[in-house]
Amino acid sequence: MKKICTVVGARPQFIKLAMVSRVLRREFREVLIHTGQHYDHNMSGIFFEEMDIPKPDYNLGISGGTHGQMTGQMLIEIEKVLLKERPDMLLLFGDTNSTLAGALAAVKLHIPVCHVEAGNRGGGILENPEEINRILTDHVSSLHLACTVSGVDFLKREGFSSSIHLVGDPMYDAFCYCSARLDGSELAELKGFDGSPISLPEDFYYMTCHRQENTDTDEKLDQIFQAMNSLDAQVIYPVHPRNHERAVRLREAGGYENIILVLPVGYKTSISLVNRAKKIITDSGGLQREAFFAQKPCVTVFDWAVWPETMVNGCNQLAKPQKEDILAKLDAPVQFNLSYQPFGDGHSAEKIVEQIRTYWNRR
Repeated sequence: MKKICTVVGARPQFIKLAMVSRVLRREFREVLIHTGQHYDHNMSGIFFEEMDIPKPDYNLGISGGTHGQMTGQMLIEIEKVLLKERPDMLLLFGDTNSTLAGALAAVKLHIPVCHVEAGNRGGGILENPEEINRILTDHVSSLHLACTVSGVDFLKREGFSSSIHLVGDPMYDAFCYCSARLDGSELAELKGFDGSPISLPEDFYYMTCHRQENTDTDEKLDQIFQAMNSLDAQVIYPVHPRNHERAVRLREAGGYENIILVLPVGYKTSISLVNRAKKIITDSGGLQREAFFAQKPCVTVFDWAVWPETMVNGCNQLAKPQKEDILAKLDAPVQFNLSYQPFGDGHSAEKIVEQIRTYWNRR
């Protein structure tokens, strides 16, 4: 049985892992390495518990610091694990520092790299750290598994050919799987910062906002808060730990009672909020896809399209961190086309494992 080491470190990767690992382990021996990039219980542990993800074989406990410090420490520790385990392949998801560190550690040890979500590009925006991570990871990978047709196209332009395969998005697998099993009880998880339960209003908007570009100054986040406070229903906002102090201070200073600040939520609660919300406001690459899956209008407060497939017929629109622009985009007309399914059929995990199996059969 071939041995595959899988490296994860952030919430979106845990979601993809949950779908892929249960299929992968039917045919391969998986060794799971958690870098610790998302470290506290609400940002990491709860995902492993509620999605029945196998306990990591290694938890490196690396978080914080600059991009270089974090990536460098991960590279050193992942290399130690790979030297000990001697896997036949390294499996990676997405575009985090954990992804790049794993790719560099493996390729220097001549271990083939399989990259799920390969080919995702922002169109040459190299000042974005995730764009750098995904480009470098693709260029040292042996197997490129793209979620969308645009990912395939970008890879072909960059000179890849036989290693590219369109498999769909395991995030869509997870959305379909979990949505069918939710009954609303998961919303009891919603808690304020004092630990008290939150009573969810009948009508609400769902917002996540964590990127440094939107939360590194009072001015940007306050503009976003002003927009949220102007809406016709309350806004549920799970706050990232690093943004806690600023969010509380700005809400209190501005008297923004329309915004309900809550502790970070698990995946099932987040999906339940997506399915029940009027509209979504986010800067997350994952949540904008989930809004699209749920056919909920979404405004993404960001400079460029992470997932252009969602930006058709007004389904997902970019906005600047400015009150008027956000409100204008939220008011724009939206039309969902049920026949348009750019992220696959909900069975990408099986296709991913099939391509890994084929890779070894051809060698």
